Amino acid sequence: MRITAVTCVKNEGPFLLEWIAFNRLLGVTDFLFYSNDCTDGTDTLLDALAARGGVRHLPNPAKGRNYQMEALKDAARQDEVAQADWVWIADVDEFLNIHAGDHTIPALIAACGDPQAISVTFQFFANDGVNAYQDRPIIGQFMRSHNPDLWCAESAIEVKTLVRRDFPLQYYGAHRPFFRNSLAEEKRPRWTDGSGRDVPSKFLVAANTRRIRKFPAAGARDHATLNHYALRSLDSYLVKNDRGDVNRDNRNFDDTYWRERNDSAWEDRSVLRYLPDLEAALAELKSDPEIARLHDDAVRLHIEKRDALLAQQDYAAMRAQLCDAPTIPPEELKLMQALGLPA
Repeated sequence: MRITAVTCVKNEGPFLLEWIAFNRLLGVTDFLFYSNDCTDGTDTLLDALAARGGVRHLPNPAKGRNYQMEALKDAARQDEVAQADWVWIADVDEFLNIHAGDHTIPALIAACGDPQAISVTFQFFANDGVNAYQDRPIIGQFMRSHNPDLWCAESAIEVKTLVRRDFPLQYYGAHRPFFRNSLAEEKRPRWTDGSGRDVPSKFLVAANTRRIRKFPAAGARDHATLNHYALRSLDSYLVKNDRGDVNRDNRNFDDTYWRERNDSAWEDRSVLRYLPDLEAALAELKSDPEIARLHDDAVRLHIEKRDALLAQQDYAAMRAQLCDAPTIPPEELKLMQALGLPA
């Protein structure tokens, strides 16, 4: 089975090897990376990995905006995607945590009955007081998240989607594929959630603008969850904020994004089943002297960027603000107050 992972990156150098090694454990055979405006050696490391096979690195074709969507348009024309049995579009801070069978993508596909698409629900993992960046696997550092059935007072949570070759594709979206509105009902794809259930009809046909990329999370995660480490350490979050969003330049800072994802009410250690094999796979990648050197360079530049940012008054204030921010998401706090519940 040929499985291609597609992602866009900017200054993700310290995290590349873990994400590649982890996805290879899941059964991913090919990687298609698009990068733009990297200053931490991400592009250099990707070029070195590409020279060794299984990874392809292209410059993002977008000009100033919509980096992800422009890259996905281009990806659909690349052999790694066009010839794949399955395509997995995700970000480098997202890890597909498969509960079924031997915890691989083929096992997930079998558990869901081999549909044409599988949409897996996000679970946002909190920073949980981890301030300092450490060069070790992300999946081994963060164990707490929101209640996976609820996020920010919402029962519907975003997804990412595995797509089979014969999906009647109009275009790839970052969260889900789309087919033409005119497609006859009998030709619509069989599409499941992470429990192998048919996705809700309004999600399937993108009929509800609020539910184009999400649906209720309860009961949707029997076979897989998508662990999303959007915050990582506080050090890394500051660097991420300086880098900017993959789809938006010059995003103004407030603490809403942080607070929405720093709910640590729930403990989930299930992804640790991958950790021993992941550490062995990372050691193997780093046994190549050039790969190890380029990774270490990216780590050094990440730390230097953090130090440079903290020398600025605005970033020092930001760090203090985030350290003191409540861990209850703003919308959840409003709901609790409306219900008269203690915060």
